[in-house]
Amino acid sequence: MKIKYFSDTSTALVEFSDSKVAETKEINENIYIDLDTAGNLVAMTIEHARKQASLPHFSYKQIENELPNKSLQRTAKGRR
Repeated sequence: MKIKYFSDTSTALVEFSDSKVAETKEINENIYIDLDTAGNLVAMTIEHARKQASLPHFSYKQIENELPNKSLQRTAKGRR
């Protein structure tokens, strides 16, 4: 994934893949998504991103797969 910010236009471009864009859909007047021929998300454009997406406060966190804690497992088994 690549994130590009164009400060001159306050536009953010989030690229999810290098696939060729087949269609662009307008989500609202400031957000557009690009799709490939299979309908998969290729990119998202956010206009006025500084205001729309609070870009000065960007952070990234990867969440790993974890097993649910034991109390949740017991609860789920007890309901069956």
